[in-house]
Amino acid sequence: MADELNVIWKEICSKVREQVSADTFRRWFSSTKLIEADENNLRVFVPNHIYGLWIDSNYMAILNHAVTEVLGQPHKIQWEIGAGEAKANQQVVSDAPDPVLDEQVKHKPAARNQNGSRKGPVAISDSNDQIEKLTKKIGLNKNHRFDSFVVGSNNEYACAAAHAVSKGNSEGYNPLFIWGGPGLGKTHLLHAIGYEHVKRNPKSKIVYMTCEQFTNEFIEAIQNNSLSKFRNRYRKADLLLVDDIHFLAGKEKSQEEFFHTFNMICDGRRHIVLTSDRPAAEISDLEERIVSRCEWGLTAGLELPDVETRLAILRKKMAMWQVSLEDRIVEFLADRIRKSVRRLEGAMMRLASYSSLSGKSLTDEVIEGLLKDILREEGRRRVTIPSIQKEVALHFDVRIADMTARGRRSDVAFARQVAMYLSRTMTDHSLVEIGRAFGRDHGTVIYAVKKVETRMESSQDIRQKISILGSRLSSV
Repeated sequence: MADELNVIWKEICSKVREQVSADTFRRWFSSTKLIEADENNLRVFVPNHIYGLWIDSNYMAILNHAVTEVLGQPHKIQWEIGAGEAKANQQVVSDAPDPVLDEQVKHKPAARNQNGSRKGPVAISDSNDQIEKLTKKIGLNKNHRFDSFVVGSNNEYACAAAHAVSKGNSEGYNPLFIWGGPGLGKTHLLHAIGYEHVKRNPKSKIVYMTCEQFTNEFIEAIQNNSLSKFRNRYRKADLLLVDDIHFLAGKEKSQEEFFHTFNMICDGRRHIVLTSDRPAAEISDLEERIVSRCEWGLTAGLELPDVETRLAILRKKMAMWQVSLEDRIVEFLADRIRKSVRRLEGAMMRLASYSSLSGKSLTDEVIEGLLKDILREEGRRRVTIPSIQKEVALHFDVRIADMTARGRRSDVAFARQVAMYLSRTMTDHSLVEIGRAFGRDHGTVIYAVKKVETRMESSQDIRQKISILGSRLSSV
């Protein structure tokens, strides 16, 4: 029977694969498995709630069509979460690696009411005006909602996780830790979670804060002898949204206060969502116990958007802001501005505003002139790992081969660490890719980055050397 189910599900998935990209299929369907089938229902294993939620929201029409094609009639899909995982691991639809399964997920019990039943979303009867008043009071941006967030292959997993948390389908995802570079949508997702949660649970206590705000209020509370009031504000939240956790680095007292706040929230089975510009383990001067707690639940990274996603972002924003640009200009922006969604949107608005206010046409020369600072910044740091290795070896008078050798001589080891640090800060490569380029693992890269940052803080000479290296590499 199991073999028959595998054959059926493989055939269904082959139909799905024809309708979606290879990356989408690998991410969302390769780890599914048909567990049981009858005349009207299919029970399908998925690793966690996020899979079922995302397939329901984005690919259910395609999946239903494939089921009907293979079985000759529609069937209702029922998701089996977690249970039967051992069975599912025996055989999956594809042997391709699934990046989602590499995320750190540790399951914990869902929140329960006093009577022991699971908490569910509360139906909302409040008007849109009331919702806007609530979100404004919390400090959320009403424009940062899920329906205004453009989903692409670079962010769909993080978006699905955010959806799951906002809808209460978040067992085991506490905290949700979203990380990514500037302008990739971390804060947008954080606000969207809060906005959706307000709609579903208008009477719950939601607190949004930046870590800079948390630190400043903590200092003020100490000065004014009002720590009790400060702690009540944060520790009694039903949902705590924390932006820029990396700002806590090096602030020992603030870290201790945050640590206890974190524990109080989680012990009360309430939820925390955190954002950072890098993985928790890479934040230097962040206490290990806080890093550990950041990694308790689910970590979701935001990558740079591909050109198709950048085009989709521009077109969606043009519709929202009611501006118009020629297709050639939109394509130019999507092609040339790659590293920040915020910068991409700013460039579009700059051109649209100029065109509207001046009444002049946007020639290539005008566009280049209006965007020269943005285009210069975009092109400034196209640096490769080999070019970094070569420049560092030349500067420290070691061989390029030493960059990947196993030697432990102190001068060579430090030069290698500097090269790893520059590779991390001046390229878009992942820790794994950088480690591979140096013949090491990603843990060694993390250690090297922290080591160099520590030495830069204590030595002006080293700071100057690395600044000079960075300038040389940027001007190549």
